[in-house]
Amino acid sequence: MSEHVLYDCIGVGIGPFNLGLAALLDNQDSIKAIFFDKAECFEWHPGMLIEEADLQVPFLADLVTFADPTSKYSFLNYVHKQNRLYQFYFFKRFDIPRREYNLYAKWVADQLKACHFQSVVVDVKETEHNGVSAYQVTVHRLDTGETKLYFTKHVVLGTGSIPFVPESFSRGKQNNVVHTSDYLPNASDIKEASSVVVVGSGQSAAEVFYELLVDQKHFHYSLTWYTRSALFSQLETGKLGQEVFSPDYVHYFHSLDYEKRKEALGRLQTVRNGVDKETLINIYDLLYNRSVEGRDKNIIIQPLTEVEEIKEHGVEVELQCMQWETEESFVRKVEKVVVATGYKPHIPEWIWDKKAEMVWESDKEFQVDEKFRIVWKEKRANHIYASTNLEHSHGTAATNLSLAVMRNQTIINDIAGKELYPLKNDTVFQQFRPEMKN
Repeated sequence: MSEHVLYDCIGVGIGPFNLGLAALLDNQDSIKAIFFDKAECFEWHPGMLIEEADLQVPFLADLVTFADPTSKYSFLNYVHKQNRLYQFYFFKRFDIPRREYNLYAKWVADQLKACHFQSVVVDVKETEHNGVSAYQVTVHRLDTGETKLYFTKHVVLGTGSIPFVPESFSRGKQNNVVHTSDYLPNASDIKEASSVVVVGSGQSAAEVFYELLVDQKHFHYSLTWYTRSALFSQLETGKLGQEVFSPDYVHYFHSLDYEKRKEALGRLQTVRNGVDKETLINIYDLLYNRSVEGRDKNIIIQPLTEVEEIKEHGVEVELQCMQWETEESFVRKVEKVVVATGYKPHIPEWIWDKKAEMVWESDKEFQVDEKFRIVWKEKRANHIYASTNLEHSHGTAATNLSLAVMRNQTIINDIAGKELYPLKNDTVFQQFRPEMKN
């Protein structure tokens, strides 16, 4: 079955990035768009919606505000509609609970008729539609079993990321080794264990460790936190430091050659990775209070520790570890392990099928131009825009929620061929290149 409409844009995946795009396009009659996602409904990292865990960016980094503060899909309008505006006013904080951000995004998704869930995009290929070059998008409906063809001038790839677990961590059945993305559904079983190890150094590892630390008094597990990092690093929150999350810096970053961009990513770790100051304070304060009557020997926090391999033996998990500075190897045996090893871009097979036609900067990093268009060896009028696998090309804009709005503005303007959402320059106090004066 085929749909005869030629869309201007089809979005593949409905995470926060494409959901924001759909929200901004909702009042743009000149662009006809439709979005598909295989999930039953919108859910944003449901396995990590821990109570009291906050979004790491201010509420202004919602789906639309940086492009259109008057939009009905803003976070402020959401809390107003929920009769929570006064509570939010007295809350007096810029950061909001992660659970509330998820509910806000679900509220937006439920209002957008262009967003279709339980719909898997299984193929995208070049074709013609009534004599006009286009993409044919094959969509399979999970609820009805129906497969349908759609036609569009452009595609926006917003398939997000999937959990990354090193191969050396995934030996055996893995019944007792859980990635943080699946933490909450497994939290009850984890807390019933006699021993738990958390592996990782970032915000997710810290949040899981803190939640387990809080509940430890109600259970009987020993709790260990291993990280290969030399320090439990605090996220850089200085105001000038945060200016790298700006359109100005993204333009500068993209202008660098590939090798310079990769070098710059290493220097950006302090602002892109690390643990929020408040989370580290909460962990330390709780540890201090617990130590008033004597230090708890059932709590171990150990940096400088590389977990080289994880094996499951029945109900026991064996961790082969190395204190890399002293080069001391040791083995730790526990019942449950939570790994906070991050995520990797999810690139669908139909992209890999086009690999020979695309320009690649490395084996896994396709070239993306400044307007977020995948670069092809032969120039084409119909574009595939990327909202994933962008770290190498756009740096701080790869996963940052506020800069996702800038990306969506850029994509919309490029599709429209005119400026529907004006982009701002000179947005920060710094400059990243010297001024060239005659």
